[in-house]
Formats: sequence, structure tokens, C-alpha cells
Amino acid sequence: MRCSSGQGFQRAVALPVRRFFARDASTKLFVGGLSYDTNEAALNDAFCQHGEIIEVKVICDRITGKSKGYGFVQFRMENEATNALQKMDGQLLDGRNIRVHYANKG
Repeated sequence: MRCSSGQGFQRAVALPVRRFFARDASTKLFVGGLSYDTNEAALNDAFCQHGEIIEVKVICDRITGKSKGYGFVQFRMENEATNALQKMDGQLLDGRNIRVHYANKG
């Protein structure tokens, strides 16, 4: 895309910065790379040591009911989510190295 004025450039710079700050303030984490055998109880057990969990969800196929290999963990406090992200990203869970990121807002 060609930018003919400074206004387009400012918009392109402002959006990632705004998105960056919104992501930092999140209490919901995306957890990827899960074993297909990892269920919500196992995910909860792995993350509960980092703070109070509001919700744990492993995403499953609608037809087969099998895990798709990712899920979400939501903490009550932002600092708990941040601590869990820093401690759990790259850790081994049920034989797989998991990836932990802030969940997208939409």
C-alpha cells in the first residue's frame, strides 16, 4: 500500500502501539501446542500455581469432541496472567512444549 501523506503513516504507527498496550492489560491467555490428551483439569492444574483462575477452556472439534491443541486460561488479576505467561511459555505440559501469549481481544 502506498502512503502519500504523513497521516497514513501516523495511523499505521498508532495502531500497533495501541494494540500493544491493550494486550499487556489482558487477563486472558492463549495456550497453544497442547497435547491432544490435555484436558481442562490438566490445564488448570498447570496454571493455578500462578494465581486465581476464572476460566479454563480447551477448544475441541464440534463433531469428534477431540482437542484442537489449544485453549485459554483467564486469571482474575492482570499481574497473575503476566506472571503465568512469563513462567509457562515454553514449558513442558503432557509431553509438549506449550506456547503462551496474551489472547487477542477480537
